[in-house]
Amino acid sequence: MDFPYSRLRRWPDVEADNLQAHDATDLLLVERALSLGIDGGATVVIGDDYGAITLALTAAGLDGIRVHQDLATGRRALARNAEELGLAGFSAHELDVALLGGARLVLLQLPKALAELDEIADAVARWAAPEVVLVAGGRVKHMTIAQNEVLGRRFAHVQAQRAEHKSRLVVASEPRPVPAEPPFPVTAQHEGLVVVAHGGAFAGAKLDIGTRFLLEVLGLGGSQLSSDAIPPGEGAPETADPGNPCCVVNDDGSSATPTVVDLGCGTGVLATSYALAHPDARVIATDRSAAAVASARATAAANGVADRVAVMHDDAGSQIADASADVVLLNPPFHLGTSVHTGAATRLFEAAARMLRPGGELFTVFNSSLGYRGELTRLVGTTEQLQRTPKFTVTRSVRR
Repeated sequence: MDFPYSRLRRWPDVEADNLQAHDATDLLLVERALSLGIDGGATVVIGDDYGAITLALTAAGLDGIRVHQDLATGRRALARNAEELGLAGFSAHELDVALLGGARLVLLQLPKALAELDEIADAVARWAAPEVVLVAGGRVKHMTIAQNEVLGRRFAHVQAQRAEHKSRLVVASEPRPVPAEPPFPVTAQHEGLVVVAHGGAFAGAKLDIGTRFLLEVLGLGGSQLSSDAIPPGEGAPETADPGNPCCVVNDDGSSATPTVVDLGCGTGVLATSYALAHPDARVIATDRSAAAVASARATAAANGVADRVAVMHDDAGSQIADASADVVLLNPPFHLGTSVHTGAATRLFEAAARMLRPGGELFTVFNSSLGYRGELTRLVGTTEQLQRTPKFTVTRSVRR
């Protein structure tokens, strides 16, 4: 089969010379699927970043493939690539029984997180046909024995295949009995704050250290987060104005009902904490990950603020109107999949600048080594350092 992989684009995700819309793993998964001869209606594709697997199989004549992509960017890229190539005949689903019911073949691009793999493997074992075969693949340099062990908890037979072109497939079959209740989402208490997380949500039900630091600087930590203070050894914070480290977030009187956006919300810790501390604020949490969005909704509900936190599955807050936000809270990623790339943070800085009203404020936490202050000043406006440790820096940028 001569499929035009080179015509696929990553858009609206970051595009660069070292970032492609397909890899050797996609090709191996497609080749294995075609060799098995299972019809499209019984085939499920999970984790197809930009549509390379789904569209190659569709082009080969498989009709009715069901697809689950966690990222909003991937969903849009698949739709765009399908339109560009004139392909149809597949359907998008969340990770549920509608996706997996009756499936006899599941093709999976292995996720980074073991928890995400565990949730997917449980879902396949729980809802797919008893004779289902799960074919998972990844780049050899990112694969671990622990991934096989996770699959082994859900399937009786797990067999790694020979590596080809620096990628490898792992074939799992014979689903084991599953517990009555799915293992995800998981819940954790953090001194009064309840965090709920699906497997694909960054940091799970923990409070990652960057978010903790931002909460402390913003004065949103309070007693409920006291047990999660900045760990010893991070160094004493350097504060721009020790007497007034972050007064604007509390209330500057600029709006009777301020609109606050948690951009790239993850499990919704920042959004929920802000809503708890500011009952009159309108809070929006947005993330491109479906697992994160489901987690953020559950976190808001668990803390009694679901009616005041609107959660959106979106790419860089594209559905939020220009100049409509008073405050944006941001803990940006510095990875794109398994690649280290600052483009993801840049897109979020640009998004924050677009959605902030003139005079609105962006509060950002990032690894101190990344030195984003100049870029924030260029893209958003005047940027000051609020606090800094050897590991993390928190800045305040005012929209020009």
